[in-house]
Amino acid sequence: MDRERFEQLVVKAVESLPEEFLELLDNVDVVVEDYPTAEQLENEDVEDETLLLGLYEGIPQTIRGSFYGMVMPDKITIFQKAIESMADSEDEIEQQIRKTVRHVIAHHFGSSEETLREIEGYDEDY
Repeated sequence: MDRERFEQLVVKAVESLPEEFLELLDNVDVVVEDYPTAEQLENEDVEDETLLLGLYEGIPQTIRGSFYGMVMPDKITIFQKAIESMADSEDEIEQQIRKTVRHVIAHHFGSSEETLREIEGYDEDY
């Protein structure tokens, strides 16, 4: 899939979020990259670049305080080639993008990886 189409699907996934979440999505950039960098993999303790589909880097809403201001935007990265490696069709890519966007944005709102895995039905060794 070309980058432009993939980015359109990411925008569609973000825009499909409930309005109450969109209104609170503050100071966040959403970008698309092919794969995570070596540093991102190391920081997330992930060895295989195809296993990290999306990444939130920033200060979650739940810990922002009165000190929060004049900071660089948080960053949500969706990894195109990693997602494509898990899908066999455009429909599957779109579904995985939607799932990944929701998962990563949940981190922006303070959800832990453990909580999200439990909600999504993954065991601890995922």
